Amino acid sequence: MKDKNTIIGWVLIGLVFIGYMIYSGKNQEKQAEYARQKHELDSIKAIQDRAKFVADSTARAAELQAEQSDSTNEFFAARQGQESTIVLENNLLKLNISTKGGQISRAELLDETYKSRDPENEHVVLFDEKDIKMDFLFNGKNKNIRFSDFFLQAKEVKQDSAGKTNGVTMSLPYGSNGSLDITYSLIPNSYIVNVDVKATNMSNFFNADTKTMTIDWSQHIRQQEKGFAFENRYSTISYRDTENDTEELSSAGSNVEETGEDLDFKMRWVAFKTQFFSQILMADGSFGPSLMYSNMEQEEVQKGTKYLKWLRTTVNSKFDPSGQDVTRMHMYLGPNKFSTLKDNEAILDEMVGEETDFDLQSIVYLGWPIVRWINRFVFLPIFDFMTQWGLNMGIVLILITLIVKFCVYPLMKKSYLSSAKMRVLKPRMEELNKKYPNKEDAMMKNQEMMQIYQEYGVSPMGGCLPMLIQMPIWIALFNFIPNAIELRGHSFLWADDLSAYDDVIQFSSNIWGIGNHLSLFCILWCVSTWINTWISMSQQSYNAAMSPEQQQSMGCMKWFSYLMPLIFFFSFNSYSSGLNLYYFVSGLISILMMWYLRATTDDAKLLAYLEERKKARKANPKKTMSMMERLQAMAEQQRALQEQQKKNKQK
Repeated sequence: MKDKNTIIGWVLIGLVFIGYMIYSGKNQEKQAEYARQKHELDSIKAIQDRAKFVADSTARAAELQAEQSDSTNEFFAARQGQESTIVLENNLLKLNISTKGGQISRAELLDETYKSRDPENEHVVLFDEKDIKMDFLFNGKNKNIRFSDFFLQAKEVKQDSAGKTNGVTMSLPYGSNGSLDITYSLIPNSYIVNVDVKATNMSNFFNADTKTMTIDWSQHIRQQEKGFAFENRYSTISYRDTENDTEELSSAGSNVEETGEDLDFKMRWVAFKTQFFSQILMADGSFGPSLMYSNMEQEEVQKGTKYLKWLRTTVNSKFDPSGQDVTRMHMYLGPNKFSTLKDNEAILDEMVGEETDFDLQSIVYLGWPIVRWINRFVFLPIFDFMTQWGLNMGIVLILITLIVKFCVYPLMKKSYLSSAKMRVLKPRMEELNKKYPNKEDAMMKNQEMMQIYQEYGVSPMGGCLPMLIQMPIWIALFNFIPNAIELRGHSFLWADDLSAYDDVIQFSSNIWGIGNHLSLFCILWCVSTWINTWISMSQQSYNAAMSPEQQQSMGCMKWFSYLMPLIFFFSFNSYSSGLNLYYFVSGLISILMMWYLRATTDDAKLLAYLEERKKARKANPKKTMSMMERLQAMAEQQRALQEQQKKNKQK
């Protein structure tokens, strides 16, 4: 059985880990309660909103019909036409630009690294014309322009040295010599496309005080990975404000989530992101106030339909109706790979001629600040260095595990030796039980127990603190591995994809709490965790100075420790097999380390060392007080206070 404080350490680790896991999963019960409250909103307001929407739609349809039949309208020709597509391409990215609305209607990644799970496509397709609508809106004096209402003309088509089309201008003619143009330029060797908007000879259409245009961007987010729930958890809207803070909209995996946020501050960029891919819209300066919206109630984003969520954002960008100043924006359409994002930002810096400070890498979630630092400056460099060796990614994870265990071994050894010291002092504690058999003597017994610890230089917290110090490392890898796109599509042993769960054992239907599969790596990790717990507890015993009530409490904590692996199983069965592989190998190494420490620890020699230490401490008392000495002093003060209170009652 386990020493009191060591058990507390294990329980604290489990509670912290489970708490963090629940937090990162956005707590399903909270989301369900949120959905319940949302559906209890004022029904009258909902009816009014629907009526307003119908009225606006009817009025808009009537306006469009009138304009389409009016041959004198300056945009009459632009309303008539047939949709066509211009394809832009470089070595990494292929884009379809549609003349209907002049928007990007399809984005495909050409890098051979990013294979698609969709049998209809060889490479990852971020979206196509069925998924996305990116509309550009301009407010005029008497009427407004919405690009999606028009067929634009493709002109100024540009090609690179290899003959690939890498640029096009989509133009909305106005009058005899005016136009409103949007130009797309695909940057070589990057996932970046420049988006420029310019007005020519349209000053009489706009008000003199017009300074902004609106971008209305909505998209059905495709499921690209194996696990719906896990990928859905990482799919959200991210944005970076001009104060250099990167934030996210709620990304919970509930099927009844509906979230809207009005943002009254300026932003550098806004992004639709999934677990491994993002579409980031960046401003050369900043975007104005925005609305962000995430909805999972529509039928087309339910599980099994190949969609995760429906996202929408509207932002305002600067716009010069005189045409003297071009509205320049940039879009990143590519993987959430830290080094790739950094390289593409460097391309932007070189192109703009100054440091943009977009910090695109911040879209890769690596945990809370201290955890993010560990990932960014420790695990990322190690991981990038090892991936250059050409090793299987499973081997890379095992090597990282070995490095981590080697680094934390001194802490593990210190924790073990602290527990061993408590074990060899058990006879002293049993003497205290005989000396103070009564319950009312608990204060005296605890005081003498701390005196013994002080004499031998043993701290009851010594077995707990070293384990807690390791928690940031465990949490760092908990965030790092599921977001490592390098694991995507790489197999190891029976796992066909280390970025998704391994499902060697499958079921024909879902089982509550488990799903439709069993992850073998998760099972192995839970078994290794249980063995670790059993080994640790079998090497220790309860502090003999504890009361029966305290020992009973410790017994409950012991069984909770045995229960934790089962809790982990239900939580991690659908997690990345790479993460479960890391935890399994880590647990296996811990078992070997515990066996080695137990085999090399001689209790008799350890007790003799403590006796010598006791004599040395008695001969050379420290001038400064240790923690145990401070605890003892506090106990003595409490004891003196209780004795004084007894005397006062007797008077």
